[in-house]
Amino acid sequence: MTSTVQDVRREQGTPPLVHVPRLEGVDDAAAWLAGARAFVREEVRRSGCLMLRGLPMVAPGDFALLRDEVMGEKAAYKEKATPRSAYGDDVYSSTDLPPAQAIRLHNENSYTLDFPGLLLFCCLTAPEQGGVTTVGDMRAMYASVPRELRDRFEAQGWILTRNYSDFVGMPWRKAFSTDDRSEVERYCEQNLIGFEWLDGDGLRTWQRRPAVIRHPATGEKVWFNHVAFWSRWSLDEDVREVLIDSYGEDGLPFDTSFGDGTPLSAGEAAALNEAYEAVTLRRTWEPGDLLLVDNIMCAHGRDAFQGERKILVAMGEPVALADCAPSVQPAAPAIGA
Repeated sequence: MTSTVQDVRREQGTPPLVHVPRLEGVDDAAAWLAGARAFVREEVRRSGCLMLRGLPMVAPGDFALLRDEVMGEKAAYKEKATPRSAYGDDVYSSTDLPPAQAIRLHNENSYTLDFPGLLLFCCLTAPEQGGVTTVGDMRAMYASVPRELRDRFEAQGWILTRNYSDFVGMPWRKAFSTDDRSEVERYCEQNLIGFEWLDGDGLRTWQRRPAVIRHPATGEKVWFNHVAFWSRWSLDEDVREVLIDSYGEDGLPFDTSFGDGTPLSAGEAAALNEAYEAVTLRRTWEPGDLLLVDNIMCAHGRDAFQGERKILVAMGEPVALADCAPSVQPAAPAIGA
C-alpha cells in the first residue's frame, strides 16, 4: 500500500502530517513504509519535515526496523555536546537534559565537517504536558534574519569555542569517545579545530564554520549554525552570571562569535532567537508518531515538559560540508582571530 500527496494534512504552525492506515504490527508497518518510501522522502524534500501518525511502535527495536525502511546509511554522532542514552543499533534518546529545560532550534552537528542529512524521531511515550519536538524551516530562517546581521555572518562565518571539564559542560573523554589525548589532538587536527589543554585535565577548542550553506540536492540557501543556540546571551541570566563568576569570561562550556572573533551583543543574539521563534512549528506527540527531519533544511528543538517522555532518535545519510557550497571555508583560526 502506498500513500499519495492528497494524504498530507497541512495546517499553519505545524509540521505536515500523514495518518497511516491501520497496521497490525511492526512487520506490516515496515512493509507499508517500504511502499511509501518514495512519497515520504519526496515530501520531506519538499517541506523539510513530515510526521507519520499511527505506526505500531512500542520498543526501540521497532523504531530501528522502521528506520531502515526510510533511511539509508547511518550517521555517527560526533563532537558530542548533550547527554543521550543508547538503546543499541544506533538508536538513542533524543536528549537526557532535564524536562524543565527547553532546547532551542538547531541543526544537528552544524559545527562538524560532515553531519546527518536526515533525522528520525519516534514517540514511544508522550509526555503529559509540553515536550513537543519543535522544527523550523531554515530557508525561511535565512530570509527572516535581519539583513545586516545575516550578511555579516554569511561573509564571515562564526566561531564556536568550547570548554570541556568534569565540572561544567561535557568532559572531553565523553565528547570525543576516547581516553587518549593524542587521539583527541589527531581528531582536532584532521577536522580543523584549534585546541589547548588546560589545568585540571580540561580542554578548550575553537573552530570557524560557515553560517550559511546550500542544500546539496536543491541548491537553496539555508541558515545552518549554532550561533544563537550556544551564545552566552541565550543562557538564562542567572545561569550565565554563575558560570562566569565560577569559570571566568572565557570558561563557559559553549560560546559563539562572528567569524572575525567579534563577540555577539545581547541584542544580536535576541534578534536571531526571535527569527527562530517566528519559523517554529509545533505538533503534539502521540505514541506511534514518527517524525522525519531533513537536518539541512530544518532545525529542531524541544519544549519543556511534564510527565514521562520517551522520544528516540536515529541519524543517517551523512552529508559533507564541502558538498554544501559553504559561504565560508572551515578553519581553525588563531586564538582571538
